[in-house]
Amino acid sequence: MVELEFQQKTKTLIDSLKSICANYGLGNDGNEFKIITQTFLYKFLNDKFAFEAKKLDDTIAKADKWEEALAVMSEDDLDMLQLQMGGDTARLKPQHFISYLFSQQNAPDFAKLFDDTLIDIAITNNDVFAVKTDGGAKVVLFDRISQYIADDSKRDAFCRAIINKLVEFSFERIFTQKFDFYATIFEYLIKDYNSNSGGKYAEYFTPHAVARIMAEILVPKEQRGTVRNVACYDPSAGSGTLLMNVAHAIGENRCSIYTQDISQKSSNLLRLNLILNNLVHSIPNVIQGNTVLHPYHKDGKALKRFDYIVSNPPFKLDFSDFRDELDSKENKDRFFAGIPKIKAKAKDKMEIYQLFLQHIIASLKPGGKAAVVVPTGFITAQSGIDKGIREHLVKNKMLAGVVSMPSNIFATTGTNVSILFIDASNDGDVVLVDASNLGEKVKDGKNQKTVLTPDEEQQIIDVFNAKQAVEDFSVVVSYADIEAKNYSLSAGQYFDVKIEYVDITPEQFAQKMQGFTSNLDNLFSQSHELETEIKKQLAGLKFNG
Repeated sequence: MVELEFQQKTKTLIDSLKSICANYGLGNDGNEFKIITQTFLYKFLNDKFAFEAKKLDDTIAKADKWEEALAVMSEDDLDMLQLQMGGDTARLKPQHFISYLFSQQNAPDFAKLFDDTLIDIAITNNDVFAVKTDGGAKVVLFDRISQYIADDSKRDAFCRAIINKLVEFSFERIFTQKFDFYATIFEYLIKDYNSNSGGKYAEYFTPHAVARIMAEILVPKEQRGTVRNVACYDPSAGSGTLLMNVAHAIGENRCSIYTQDISQKSSNLLRLNLILNNLVHSIPNVIQGNTVLHPYHKDGKALKRFDYIVSNPPFKLDFSDFRDELDSKENKDRFFAGIPKIKAKAKDKMEIYQLFLQHIIASLKPGGKAAVVVPTGFITAQSGIDKGIREHLVKNKMLAGVVSMPSNIFATTGTNVSILFIDASNDGDVVLVDASNLGEKVKDGKNQKTVLTPDEEQQIIDVFNAKQAVEDFSVVVSYADIEAKNYSLSAGQYFDVKIEYVDITPEQFAQKMQGFTSNLDNLFSQSHELETEIKKQLAGLKFNG
C-alpha cells in the first residue's frame, strides 16, 4: 500500500508540473518535456542528497529542517560528507536546495536566480552527470528553464509556481523502492514525450513484454548473482527501457551501460533513467551521435566489444545522404553482408536495421549474447542482406533462436516483429518460437495493440530457456536443419505435418475401399459423359461450318 501511495503522489507531482506548463501556454509545446523532466530531476537530486546526508549524519537526521543543519556546516565538513555519499548523489551546496529557492521566491528577478541555480548544479556535477556527443561536446544536466516562457514578464511567476509545487512533497521515502517502481514512474513521466512523433530517428517505446522477455532469456534466473563486471550496450538506445531491464536482471552494481543514440531528446531521457535506477556510474558512457556513421565506443581503432547487447533499432529510414560514406574499406568487416542500396522511389524505406544488426554482431565479445528486435520478414527472406546475415550466424554458430511476436505488439507500427537472440557460445541446438497467436487486442488511443498476459510472457521465457519443443508453438533445431531450410528461422517451417492414424477392422477397411472405388467409378463415368458431350458439340460446330 505504501508503494502505491507514493507512486500516486509521484504521478500527481508530474501531473501538477504539466498543469503549470499548460497554464503558461506550454501544453504540448516542444519544450514542455525539457521543463517536466528537468524539474522532476532537480527535485529527485535534491531529495536524494537529503536522504544520503541523513543516513551519514545523525545531527542532520534529527534536525527539524535538514537544510538548516547542512547550511551551518563548515565547507570542509560539507566536502567530507559529500565524499562519503558516493558517485550517484549530485554535489549540492546549501543555496542549491529547493527550500532556499522557496525562501527567495519574492526576490526580484526570481526566474534568473532559479535558472542560475540549475546551471550552477549542472556545472558542479558536469564530470559525472554530463552526456557527451560523438564530437566530444557535453550536454549538461539543466537548461535555463524560464527561457521557454516567451513573455518575460511571466517568467518569475512561472518559476515560483514550479518551486511551490516541488516543495510540497518529498521523494525521500521512495529511495528504498525497487526497480519496478522506478520503471513505472519513468514510463509515466515520459509517456507524452516518447512516441513516434516524426523526425528522422523517431523513438519507439519498447513494450514491457518485449523488454522483459529479452532480459529473462539473456540472463536466466539461475544465472542471477553469478554475472558480474560485464558491459551492456545498445547502439540505438532510445530512452533505455531494454538496457534498464537487462541491468536489473544482472544487478545494477555488477554491470556498466554503454549507449549511443542520434536523438538528443532520447539521450536526456536515458540519463534520467540511469539516475533513477542507480546507474549514474554509466552516464559518461552515454553518447549522443550517429552509431552507423560514427560509432563512438572503441578500443583503439577497433569497435569496443560487449558482453550483452540489446536493441530495438529503427527498421526503415532514409540514410541516402551518408550511405556512400559507409561503403569504405574500414567498414568491410562491420557490414560483412552488405549495405542496402538507395531506393529510387522510396528512400525512406531503406533497411537501416540491417546495418544496426551487422554492427551488433561485430560489437559482440566472443561468448557474448545479444537480443535484437527485427521485422519478421528478416527471418525468412530468401536472398539479399537478410539471408547473408542469417547465414553468417549459422555458419559461425552464434545463434540462440528467435521468438516471433504477435502482430501490433508495438502500437506505433503495424510491422510484425520478431526477437532475434544471438549467442556467440551456442554450438548446440537453436530454439524457434512462434508466439504470434498469443495476446489480446486492446485499444491504445487511435491504435490497436496486442498485450501479452504475464503467464504468456513466462511461457515464452520458460520454453526458450528450457529448449523445449511444444506442438504448434516451438521447435528445437540444429544448425544443419536450418541450413537445409535455406537458413529460414521461422518456427512454422519446421512444425511436423500431422497425420491422424485410426485403428479399423478389416471389414471397415473393405467398406472404405469400396467407397473409394465407387467414387472413382463415378468420376470416370462423369468424365466419359463429359468427353462424349464435348465431341458432339465439336461435331455440330464442324457441320455448321
